[in-house]
Amino acid sequence: MTAPPHDRHTVRHFRQILLWPLRLIPLPEEKPRSHWQLFDAVRNDSPWHPRMIDEIDDASETSQDTHYKEFSVFLPYVRRFLYGENRGPWIHGPDDPPGDAAVKRFHRHDIATLRIVPRAGHPPVCLAVDGIELIFFDDIDLVLLKVEVSGTDLPLPTVMELLYRFGRIYPTGWNEDGLGVHNVVLAEWLGTSGETLMTSDFEDRLKFLTFTKEHRVPATAAHWSFLLHPIVPAAGDEASPLRFHQIENHHMPMMAFLAIDDPRNLAWDQWLRLGMTDTLHPDEPIPRHDPDVIDFEKRFFFDRYWSNTDQGPNCRFICHGRTLLLVGDAQEGYFINNKRGMLAQFRHQYWIVFLIAHLHRASLLIFSDLLVDAIHDLNVHQSHSIRVFRHRIHICFEAFLRFTHRYWFHEISERTDVQSLFHRIGKNLGNDLLYEEIKEELRDMSQYMDNDLLRRQSKTVTQLTVVTAFSLIGTLTTGALGMNILDETTSSWWLRGGLFLITAIASATILLFTLVLSQRLWDFMETISDPRKSLRSRLRLIFPFRKNR
Repeated sequence: MTAPPHDRHTVRHFRQILLWPLRLIPLPEEKPRSHWQLFDAVRNDSPWHPRMIDEIDDASETSQDTHYKEFSVFLPYVRRFLYGENRGPWIHGPDDPPGDAAVKRFHRHDIATLRIVPRAGHPPVCLAVDGIELIFFDDIDLVLLKVEVSGTDLPLPTVMELLYRFGRIYPTGWNEDGLGVHNVVLAEWLGTSGETLMTSDFEDRLKFLTFTKEHRVPATAAHWSFLLHPIVPAAGDEASPLRFHQIENHHMPMMAFLAIDDPRNLAWDQWLRLGMTDTLHPDEPIPRHDPDVIDFEKRFFFDRYWSNTDQGPNCRFICHGRTLLLVGDAQEGYFINNKRGMLAQFRHQYWIVFLIAHLHRASLLIFSDLLVDAIHDLNVHQSHSIRVFRHRIHICFEAFLRFTHRYWFHEISERTDVQSLFHRIGKNLGNDLLYEEIKEELRDMSQYMDNDLLRRQSKTVTQLTVVTAFSLIGTLTTGALGMNILDETTSSWWLRGGLFLITAIASATILLFTLVLSQRLWDFMETISDPRKSLRSRLRLIFPFRKNR
């Protein structure tokens, strides 16, 4: 039997980069250290290496050239948070040292291979693990796990299965055979000597059901938890000072590089399935009436480098927001060049673009969670709850200001391809709309706190006014006593001390009594001073007032 057209395509070079954003539990305020500093302190028993200070300082000439090209693509304010502030003897004084990059990166090299079975009945696929990193950011309770894998000479259907199934954090259900319906059947991390370090446990149905029942959050598959250690789930029982919440969908955002012999022969349905690999099951028919399908080319294709000619270039970007694919011709030397070609740019410039866009989205989702949690815990009938709410909103507002001025921008490069990709990714992720929504929510909460503060101040002014008005009675009385109406200057110290104590107690009693009735007394004073009523009607109010009192 003749194989379908898509089965005859082979991906000569396949590369996938997964990016998993996680919200970190805020550290206690009495410990003024950041998450990356705490991670650096507790990572001694783990395979994580010390943080990477700056890749530009790499000693090899090839690496310096690659990272210099990466550095030169971005605008100065983007370089500042990626690589740190400018250096020079005339820029910073002794009291203003140059700041480091806001991005803090840790890496591990103990894992060399990923052995994976995409679905039942398929042979295992071995992919090289080219990098595993944890990326922290200053001023944001966020960490990103980056996993980069690659392979060669893979059938296109196998690649589509990997794109759809690999990178899922937990199973969304199980079939009659006890296997997850969307995730891979098996994933194993292999060490440098070929030994198995950790295996997935998607088939452990009881584990996931029990964890969800107890904690109201899904569990994390074993092979992903293995990578994150010593960072553990916030809802789990494992003790660790670094804990995380999941803030994204169960399928991680990803980038993919596919070098295919003559990609112009790909059918339109294959382009659709590649572009919608995050949401469209490989066995599911293409939903022809879906808006994403109808406007697919207009919304998700970026064809700056697609000529559809024999001379080339023939590579195109497919940007679906959560996924970014670069598909090109494996016969073009520039496309698969890992030092100066499109592959090198994919791993550096375009990777940074993808990172910044998802940094924006993940940070905004964290702010949204913080605001929802603060509102959920607010009880307007308890003064302590109001004070805690005001403090939490104040901290969130400060963090949002730092995020806006340090990380939020719409232009990152003067290169049109880089800028266009960044704009397209952010638009498909809905970052601008999410930013405006968070900004509006913070404005509403800030206005609520200001109005509540004005109301409390008005109430305090009312009470003080009433107390001052009725204290005139005591002031006049004590003033009359001071006119020697009662002359006790020659009396004994005990008598004078007793009179002083009696006067103090009486004054305090009157003051407290006035405070208790301040609102009623204020209403009474307003009514008595109302010129629109007759004197007789105003005097009648004295008796109901006394009766109510």
